[in-house]
Amino acid sequence: MAKSIKIRAKEKGGVTTVKALMTHPMETGARKDKKTGKKIPAHFIQEVVCKHKGNTVMTAEWSGGVSKNPYISFKFSGGAKGDEIELSWSDNQGGSDSLSSAIK
Repeated sequence: MAKSIKIRAKEKGGVTTVKALMTHPMETGARKDKKTGKKIPAHFIQEVVCKHKGNTVMTAEWSGGVSKNPYISFKFSGGAKGDEIELSWSDNQGGSDSLSSAIK
């Protein structure tokens, strides 16, 4: 189970609404450590992908300008209750996570 993603997906009237919260520091690389004065290295999610039945229904490409622990919400058509969706992210330091969830 993914440790950094929480996801909810609900279908209503042929449209599925997906809401997800990702735990991630999202450092821009511009801030300085208050104790040492050195810059904190950039560490941010670069890509978020959601798939339904193997087809990509949403792709987001991010940079360091997204806040810590980002929340994302989007809609797509074609999903049905009980179908699985998979949400995954990858960051600029090689980290990644993914989670599958059933549409309710």
